Amino acid sequence: MASRRTRVTVSADRGGFMIAAAAERAEMHPQTLRIYDARGLIEPRRSPKGTRPHSQKDVELLRRIQEMTNELGLNLAGVERVLELEAKLQRAQAKVEALERRAAELKQEVARLAEKRDQLRAEIVPYEQCGTDLVRAKDLQAIKLRVQRRA
Repeated sequence: MASRRTRVTVSADRGGFMIAAAAERAEMHPQTLRIYDARGLIEPRRSPKGTRPHSQKDVELLRRIQEMTNELGLNLAGVERVLELEAKLQRAQAKVEALERRAAELKQEVARLAEKRDQLRAEIVPYEQCGTDLVRAKDLQAIKLRVQRRA
């Protein structure tokens, strides 16, 4: 009889690791994780029971923090600043993308309105005042030409 395999996919944002397991995955001491948590460098979501399980995303962030402190020599204040700037950059990029989408929409709208304007211009017949009458501009030009030729 063939065995059945079930594959379960868990979101990287979903918490699943308690402090010890998350620290082990991030290759750090649990107390170091607690320090990072206390400084607000990571913010695991609270579970309905009030615990704070860490997600895979948290573990990856912990590894980045370790890299910044160990390999780049940043202190925790420097790490905080880097993370703040990265978040600010992400917000700015999202804003730019939204503005680019809006600019594309407006460009399409301008093109649509220009097309409508051209259609309306083709339908407009200009008139000019000739004495007390309104006469189509083309007809008035023709009349003026005839008058000039006679003179």
